[in-house]
Amino acid sequence: MIYVAMTGAKHILDQQANVANNLANAATSGYRAAASAFRAVPVVGEGLPTRTFVVTSTPGADFTPGVLQKTGRDLDVAIQGQGWIAVQLANGSEAYTRDGSLQTSANGMLQTRNGLNVVGEGGPIAIPPDMNITIAKEGTVSLVPNIPPPNAVTTVGRIKLVNPDPQQMVRGEDGLFRLRGGGVAASDPGVNLASGMLEGSNVNVVEQLIGMISLARQYDLQMKLLSSADNSANQASQILNLRA
Repeated sequence: MIYVAMTGAKHILDQQANVANNLANAATSGYRAAASAFRAVPVVGEGLPTRTFVVTSTPGADFTPGVLQKTGRDLDVAIQGQGWIAVQLANGSEAYTRDGSLQTSANGMLQTRNGLNVVGEGGPIAIPPDMNITIAKEGTVSLVPNIPPPNAVTTVGRIKLVNPDPQQMVRGEDGLFRLRGGGVAASDPGVNLASGMLEGSNVNVVEQLIGMISLARQYDLQMKLLSSADNSANQASQILNLRA
């Protein structure tokens, strides 16, 4: 009882932190709600095989698409349906995001709001100055000079769009997703973008609040179990003292 109650209370607090993180990202573009669950693990070692304790398992995330919101900004793109935008991390590896709020850096690189370079089919995409940018539904980035007279449209790259199996996606501590095992996903021509729009978070605030209340009640229950175990131990000690 003590092991179950103690570990249960500890991991309920971990789940509360998970729910709090989901609520904090309820307005984050492209955010995927984290999901977690409890599972029982047997205690390995001497003693009865019936002893178990509780751990938190994280089956993954909720990959349900969020609601698309129109912004009218040329560098805002939202993935329609399933798929991901590939970004390059500082160490050169590749990660994936649904947040399509893009920008150009001081040195002209197409980046996310967090300063990560967007991966193109030929590498990072460079944007020359004084250009109007348009992004087609297949990810093609085109430029038109904003200094009249405008010249012909120039294509500078195509955003790498991928659609791996959700079961192979793992969320990192930075909120970005990666392939399980550290692989690189292949481009998928079936993934389409909606320009001038952003995808909202898929966090259901009501469900998260209900979950937080439920976890608080479960925590109280674990505390009552610990108190009950303590009372049982005290009563057992009193009986043993009387027999002695």
